[in-house]
Amino acid sequence: MVDYHETNSQLQQLNHGDYMQPEEDWDRDLLLDPAWERQQRKTFTAWCNSHLRKAGTQIEVIEEDFRDGLKLMLLLEVISGERLPKPERGKMRVHKINNVNKALDFIASKGVKLVSIGAEEIVDGNVKMTLGMIWTIILRFAIQDISVEETSAKEGLLLWCQRKTAPYKNVNVQNFHISWKDGLAFNALIHRHRPELIDYDKLRKDDPLTNLNNAFEVAEKYLDIPKMLDAEDIVNTARPDEKAIMTYVSCFYHAFSGAQKAETAANRICKVLAVNQENEHLMEDYEKLASDLLEWIRQTKPWLENREPEKTMQAMQQKLEDFRDYRRVHKPPKVQEKCQLEINFNTLQTKLRLSNRPAFMPSEGKMVSDINNAWQGLEQAEKGYEEWLLNEIRRLERLDHLAEKFRQKATIHEDWTKDKEAMLTQKDYETATLADIKALLKKHEAFESDLAAHQDRVEQIAAIAQELNDLDYYDSPNVNARCQTICDHWDTLGSLTQSRRDALERTEKLQETIDQLYLEYAKRAAPFNNWMEGAMEDLQDMFIVHTTEEIQGLIAAHEQFKATLPDADKEREAILGIHNEMMKIAQSYDIKLSGVNPYTSITSESINDKWDKVQQLVPARDQALQAEFNKQQSNEHLREQFASTANIVGPWIQTKMQEIGRISIEMHGTLEDQLNQLKQYENSIINYKPNIEKLEQDHQLIQEALIFDNKHTNYTMEHIRVGWEQLLTTIARTINEVENQILTRDAKGISQEQLNEFRSSFNHFDKDHTGKLGPEEFKACLISLGYDVGNDQQKRTGLMDADDFRALLISTGYSLGEAEFARIMSVVAPNNTEEVSFQAFIDFMSRETTDTDTAEQVMASFKILAGDKSYITAEELRRELPPDQAEYCIARMAPYRGADAVPGALDYMSFSTALYGESDL
Repeated sequence: MVDYHETNSQLQQLNHGDYMQPEEDWDRDLLLDPAWERQQRKTFTAWCNSHLRKAGTQIEVIEEDFRDGLKLMLLLEVISGERLPKPERGKMRVHKINNVNKALDFIASKGVKLVSIGAEEIVDGNVKMTLGMIWTIILRFAIQDISVEETSAKEGLLLWCQRKTAPYKNVNVQNFHISWKDGLAFNALIHRHRPELIDYDKLRKDDPLTNLNNAFEVAEKYLDIPKMLDAEDIVNTARPDEKAIMTYVSCFYHAFSGAQKAETAANRICKVLAVNQENEHLMEDYEKLASDLLEWIRQTKPWLENREPEKTMQAMQQKLEDFRDYRRVHKPPKVQEKCQLEINFNTLQTKLRLSNRPAFMPSEGKMVSDINNAWQGLEQAEKGYEEWLLNEIRRLERLDHLAEKFRQKATIHEDWTKDKEAMLTQKDYETATLADIKALLKKHEAFESDLAAHQDRVEQIAAIAQELNDLDYYDSPNVNARCQTICDHWDTLGSLTQSRRDALERTEKLQETIDQLYLEYAKRAAPFNNWMEGAMEDLQDMFIVHTTEEIQGLIAAHEQFKATLPDADKEREAILGIHNEMMKIAQSYDIKLSGVNPYTSITSESINDKWDKVQQLVPARDQALQAEFNKQQSNEHLREQFASTANIVGPWIQTKMQEIGRISIEMHGTLEDQLNQLKQYENSIINYKPNIEKLEQDHQLIQEALIFDNKHTNYTMEHIRVGWEQLLTTIARTINEVENQILTRDAKGISQEQLNEFRSSFNHFDKDHTGKLGPEEFKACLISLGYDVGNDQQKRTGLMDADDFRALLISTGYSLGEAEFARIMSVVAPNNTEEVSFQAFIDFMSRETTDTDTAEQVMASFKILAGDKSYITAEELRRELPPDQAEYCIARMAPYRGADAVPGALDYMSFSTALYGESDL
């Protein structure tokens, strides 16, 4: 039988995975040193008892208590966690040998080749063989699994000690014997992991007994590491036993490595919970902002849809002013809120994708599409409201003009008809002479002529009243009443006129003297008088125009009227000549005239007075027309002023929109460079706002001047506003997309070269430069990047050059599996839009090339904190996690319902899967 001491060489052989590689034997006399044997007895006994006490037992004398093999088998079950064959309970030697062999067979099954150690030596109580066997067990189960930076076993344990004690003065760990004699290394290990347990600065290198006793007592009291050696055993030995020191140090390693795993698990959970809490806060912010914006739209839209007209121009002007305040003051902040809402939604979805969480689904009716639809309805109502306001103002302006015209014509007519009824009902012809009768008859004929001339005015009054009714004039009842009175009176005059003619004709036979000159005068004076009255009415008539061409037309008509004045003056002189001739005849024949023309009431004085009035009204009309002409020229200047600015601002907005689109698809520089460039564009756009405000001021002047058209530009203020709002929204959305790409790149570890490659491929297949790919374009883009899902089997083939890729397609008849491609499209275009944005494309490619936390990883972390149990308690959560995140977990974890449940047990498994949605279950 080979000497047991060969097992010492296993310490170095463990690093190579073979427990029995031959190595130079240690000095036999040194191995049999009584001091070392004593240290091994004490250390190995304490190590065995640290595990056996978990089974409720322990050993006193190591070579005696393992002789029957029962406690040896129990020790192996405790440290391995496995069940050994059932031991034999007999007291005979054969039973003990069989039990020890079962234990040795189990050790051998773990890859350990036991040489020189047999069951007989253990049963016989051979101290050296028993210690060698225990050392083999320690090597296999306590030291072999230690690994630090690709080194294991002794070298790994030594490297771990060196790293942990490196910052401490007077500590230089180079081995597992001399380096530990002063006790400072033990104290340094404890202080490094639990600084509150040891005041390291008070320890002295020249007091090893105090140092060692302090370390051993603290480890036993606070770290659950039993005292395996006495300080005197180490200090009084020239070279402490290496196996004893290694065994003792390995206990420190396992004690602290468990705490480190718990800390790592707690950190992972904290990270996941922090992301979840932030996302929930963003969701709450989105819901509130969306609710506020929708409520504002709901309250504003009925006001814009109200079409209740006002009765006066002043009231409608106030409505227009209220609408302008809405446009300038109330709406712009809501436009910003809507833009910020979309940015928050996109940022939240990006963070959810990066943290492998389900996409955020807002409450019903609060999707971005719902808000866009509500906003479109608001703008449609806004547009219709503005058009209605302008039409109403035009209608009221027209009504005011017609009402004033009606009043003027009605007043003139009423003045003319005054006393006409009394004149027609008088009986003067009954006592008149023949000459008088004939005169009365002629006078009546002249009156009928005058009456017929006024028929047109009555018809005009009725037509104006009807138009006022058609346009829903607020004072239509009074207008209708006055018009009806005029028409009824006119009918009465017609009847009375016919009655008087009949009476005069009956007496005409009795009265035949007619003064031809009076009659001629009356016949010519009446139409001329009517012409002068019409001229005065036209010269005082109100007019309304909107362009310089219209006022120039009125000026031209007025000039034509002035050109007829010389002929009219000749007619006046001719009529006055008839009157003068009558006076001359009367003087010649000494005839006494009554001084009143029996055929007309129109006197030469009235003709001259009216002619003088016409002469006065002509220059007044000139001034009024010229003033209106100046006003229209001013309006034309306002049109040109607005157009000059609008024709610059409109193309500028279009150019900026194109430049932003070009930046978003080009690949000049890094994402940070693109973001900086976009922010510079945003600043330049914001700095351009004074031009928009200047244009708003010009537009307000135009509206105040009631200018409704502009032939100098195709741009309206509405076009400019919409373009400006779209420009602000586009630059904000583009900046947000680049920021999300940076988030994706940093979170997924994607390099700038990969992003450039993705962008280059995306732009190549985005033929129409819309920033989106159709299904076929997206499929071609995937293939160009080497993404092969042919035959519905997804795999990443890597990149190839164009010639290799073309040859591969031709030689293999390559095609993309429809089912797999449909799956990919459902990921990148979940709403069946059949369009893939660059952000969705980046998200998909990042998922294919990077890894993220999963529900399984979080579940494994909770399992570590729970001590490998299927449940966790609130006390364990509060001990391992920060207070706020511990309470967050406790509030959301369901009670554990498993068979091994205890009071207060929480189900961390369902909580972990819930963090990532049902897709990870």
